[in-house]
Amino acid sequence: MTTLEIVQQYYHCFNRKDWAGMLALLSDDIRHEVNQGEARIGIDRYRAFLAHMDECYDEQLADMVFFTEPEGRRVACEFTVHGVYKKTDGELVEARNQTYVLPAGSFLELVDGKITRVTTYYNLPLWIQLVSA
Repeated sequence: MTTLEIVQQYYHCFNRKDWAGMLALLSDDIRHEVNQGEARIGIDRYRAFLAHMDECYDEQLADMVFFTEPEGRRVACEFTVHGVYKKTDGELVEARNQTYVLPAGSFLELVDGKITRVTTYYNLPLWIQLVSA
């Protein structure tokens, strides 16, 4: 598979909630750079992140547009998150099954056919506004 196809498969797995399929595409030392907070390193921390997200959110990604660079090592993806906030996440707004639609984007880096970095950005104040309405 090409770098682009690997990343497309990663997001296809996300939309199917195929967490094992997503994890299989990651390197053991995956660097997960989240929108808020410190980077998480390692497949076990990524697995824990997926479990937490699955517990608190039900999300589908739509309108995905992929961008690659000439060397084929990095891929960016712009998308729209369609979600349901199922369970209160830490200190965030109380969850009451609110729905939201939020633009977001990710940057991924690959080495030897495995994703080694996932960096995701979205507008947290906008998300809070959407689930607080």
